[in-house]
Amino acid sequence: MSVPSDLPDEVPAPGRSGGSRAGRIVLSSVSAVLITLTCVLVPVSLLTVWVHDIVLDTGRYVSTVAPLASDPAIEAAAVHRITEAADVRVDGARVTADLATWLEAQGLPPRVGTAVKALGPQLDSAADAAVSKVATRFVESDRFETVWTTANRAAHGAVVHALTGEGRGAVGVEGGTVTLDVGAAVEKVKQDLVEAGLSPAEKIPDVDKQMVLFQSEKLGKIRGAVHLLDVVGNWLPVLTVVLGAVGVLLARRRRRALVTTVLCAAGACLLVAIALAVARRYYLDHLPEQVQSPAAASAVFDTLVRFLRAGLRTAIVLGIVVALGAYLSGAGRLPRGVRGRAERAADSAAGWGAAHGVRTGRAGTWVQDRRRPLTIGVLLVLALVFALWNHPTVLTVLLLVLVLLAVLAVLSLLAAAGRHGDRADRAGRP
Repeated sequence: MSVPSDLPDEVPAPGRSGGSRAGRIVLSSVSAVLITLTCVLVPVSLLTVWVHDIVLDTGRYVSTVAPLASDPAIEAAAVHRITEAADVRVDGARVTADLATWLEAQGLPPRVGTAVKALGPQLDSAADAAVSKVATRFVESDRFETVWTTANRAAHGAVVHALTGEGRGAVGVEGGTVTLDVGAAVEKVKQDLVEAGLSPAEKIPDVDKQMVLFQSEKLGKIRGAVHLLDVVGNWLPVLTVVLGAVGVLLARRRRRALVTTVLCAAGACLLVAIALAVARRYYLDHLPEQVQSPAAASAVFDTLVRFLRAGLRTAIVLGIVVALGAYLSGAGRLPRGVRGRAERAADSAAGWGAAHGVRTGRAGTWVQDRRRPLTIGVLLVLALVFALWNHPTVLTVLLLVLVLLAVLAVLSLLAAAGRHGDRADRAGRP
């Protein structure tokens, strides 16, 4: 199996002179500038896609954060906040005092009322345990997932407002702190407590309890950057690909320019991935006092940037694969050796098939005559599939590579069979 070279190393020279030296210098300079821009814009393009599909798209945002409802760190934080909101409303001392007053009014001795009042701390402890138990059972149920999803859907408007200044939502955004109202969850727990026989829970009024999701003093400062990325939108990736293609086509050594472009772009994505890891560590190490659960903050951060990380990894792997493919299709000693071995293997397989009566007839000859355009067509089709793939991943790249290798192997075998058929026809002629 071989990969025909369809990308000439040198730009075709106009006329015998090959163009003026000044012209070549200008073209090379423009090519270098475009390739540099491409390398810088690749990770920026991934950021724009992430902003559109995660940060500013309610449906995808909700589908992204929905699994957090069953995350142990989020569940623990929610139980703590719900329990805290309910506990401050159940006053054991007051309940026992009211009960003692009622008992004394019924004619019982004062010592009975005193004994009942002494039960206040025990009642508080029992109420705490009951609230915590009911809150835990609620948070671990499907009902909390419904409340979580509904709240986040309503909350997304406030996140968009925090980043763009447009829209409102049920999530509070103040001073760079994004909070989620768990009042609805507290109300559900209140109902469960009443049904469980804890009548003092009936006195729990409506609450507006907040659970901090994210905090950053620079939240307001990044609005301008987010707005710019939102305006650029999904056009930036297309522009990046066009700039890169033009830069490679203007280069004197196109294959080398292609390898340089994709490897530098992969390197830029790697730097962004490292910067993202450093930013995560710095953020978690400098959590403000409002964030009571570092584990929950970590889970939220990792979930929100999950697709961005996947995009960066995909770009890195894609760059390495394209660079390797471009190198193996070149004229170097190693590429020629690899292609020669693959070609000899295909010839051997075709010869074995011909010896056992397996022939391709005209199909093999047709493929042999049109092998290069067929290879280019396959590459273009797979490139289009990748471009239209919704959020491709590393597995997507590897799958397309396997498909490409399989198709190239079939083309190589058909071409080898065509060559054997031509030799047989010539040998049979008088």
